[in-house]
Amino acid sequence: MSYKTISANASTVTKEWVLIDATNEVLGRLASQVAKILRGKNKPCYTPHADCGDYVIVINADKVKLTGDKLTDKVYVRHTGYPGGQRFATAGDYLKKKPVFVIEEAVRGMLPKTRLGEAIFKNLKVYAGAEHPHAAQNPKEIKLNEIK
Repeated sequence: MSYKTISANASTVTKEWVLIDATNEVLGRLASQVAKILRGKNKPCYTPHADCGDYVIVINADKVKLTGDKLTDKVYVRHTGYPGGQRFATAGDYLKKKPVFVIEEAVRGMLPKTRLGEAIFKNLKVYAGAEHPHAAQNPKEIKLNEIK
C-alpha cells in the first residue's frame, strides 16, 4: 500500500461561508475560533502555506463582551504620521464608535503577519448589526461551542 500526503492548494480547496453571532461572546475566545476557521485549521486538509480556510461572517459585533476591566484598561495605539501624533483610545471607545474594529484587530493579531495572513484576513466580514449582505452565499450558522 502506498499513502500520499495530501497538500491543499487553491484549486483543490472547497471554501464555504460560515455565519457566527457575536452576541454575548467573549472577544478573545471569539477571535481565536474565527482565526482557526479562517486559517482552515478545523479541516482535515489543512496546509500551512495555502489559503484553505472558509469565509467567515460575524454579526452583532457591537454586542461582544470584554472580561475584567478591559473596557477601560485595554488601549489601542495609533499614529497620525505627524510629530507628536500618537493617539490612544480604549476598547470602550471603539465599541461605541467602531465595534467592527475591535473584532477585526483581535482576529488580525491571531493570523500570520505575512502576505498569506493578509489574504486570509480578507475572507473575514464583520458587521455591527444583525443584517449582512451575504444571504446569497447561504452561510452555515455555527455556534462557537460546537467548533472543535
